[in-house]
Amino acid sequence: MIKKNLHEFKEFIARGNVIDLAVGVIIGGAFSSIVTSLVNNILTPLLGLALGGKDFSNLAITFKDTRIEYGAFIQSIIDFLIIAACIFVLIKIINKLTHIHHKEEEKKPTPKAPDIVLLEEIRDLLKDKASKEK
Repeated sequence: MIKKNLHEFKEFIARGNVIDLAVGVIIGGAFSSIVTSLVNNILTPLLGLALGGKDFSNLAITFKDTRIEYGAFIQSIIDFLIIAACIFVLIKIINKLTHIHHKEEEKKPTPKAPDIVLLEEIRDLLKDKASKEK
């Protein structure tokens, strides 16, 4: 029973979809850290300058003993929007490339079967013969 389950698990892991998903998660994590760095080190300071030199990431409100860091929340929203925009652009590019590939496949004529070619030749010969007899 354990050997059968272990064998099924190995087959599951060896499938392309699981491996593709794992690669996607790893690349997504790396991409997320790049976007976070972009937001923290470039966009947030620029936005702070636009707001009059305020440090955007440290914006917070304090009530009694509770600190509400809404600047970090806004920064997370900016992270999300940038990641969503990048994914949108990537999907648009991939769809365009895929669409171009499909157009190229549609342009290729499908080869005719030998019997169809033979029948077309007979038809053409009969047309020529009929036109010569007139």
